[in-house]
Amino acid sequence: MSARSETVFGGDLAPLRKHTMRIGFRMALPFLGIAVGLSLWWAATTPSFHPDSVLTAFAPEGCFSALVDLLANGAIFPHVIVSLKRILLSLALALLIGIPLGILLGLSRPVERATGALFQFIRMISPISWMPLAVMAFGIGDAPVYFLLAIAAVWPIMLNVSAGVHAIDPRWRTLARSLCATRRETVMRIVAPAIVAPVLTGIRLAIGIVWIVLVPAEMLGVSEGLGYFILDTRDRLAYPELMAVIVVIGFMGYILDLSARFLIRCWTHRHETTHAH
Repeated sequence: MSARSETVFGGDLAPLRKHTMRIGFRMALPFLGIAVGLSLWWAATTPSFHPDSVLTAFAPEGCFSALVDLLANGAIFPHVIVSLKRILLSLALALLIGIPLGILLGLSRPVERATGALFQFIRMISPISWMPLAVMAFGIGDAPVYFLLAIAAVWPIMLNVSAGVHAIDPRWRTLARSLCATRRETVMRIVAPAIVAPVLTGIRLAIGIVWIVLVPAEMLGVSEGLGYFILDTRDRLAYPELMAVIVVIGFMGYILDLSARFLIRCWTHRHETTHAH
């Protein structure tokens, strides 16, 4: 474009070009990272570099071929649905437990001091450590899976809610007391709206933890789920399918985290817009 054309269409276009290039570069970076990861994966498993036939079974070529087959014949969808159901129900259970506990800890200093050491002690125990006890208490099936997932998810939700309650301006609670508001009214009118963002943040953190615990938890004698499917592919020596399931697990975890981040951004934008008006 000539200098005259740039003048006609609004002056110097160099800043616009630089801004467009920066946006394009930022958008290309994730794809560049994925390309590097795939290249390293291919280099670690290609028969061009080593003769190990077992290792080459985990190569990207076989993995994506098996993934296409699993999607085409629908064999993986029942396991995906079951795993998502377990995730959602365990998160709902963790919310039912974690939100009231977090509010109680945030509103009552004595309760927080009395239970802080105990909760921190239990929180530091890996959820996988509870597997033998879960099986002994609940037997084989879905119940121990829900228990393990819920106990993994409850802590980030509870702690974020408690921190959200502590972050409320004390003057709001003083105002509620001066207006003779009951404890229930204070919680519903002041505390509940203030902890939405901490709850969403806690859900995002809980999803990351629960998604990691899900796979070993689904190895507790259940007959469906992505964790079970990994064991099944291992027993059948179907290593390309095993890698395909791992890719599906990573993709689904990324989508769940992306959804949680989207909800947090929507709430933050809505909150800022409301305060601006």
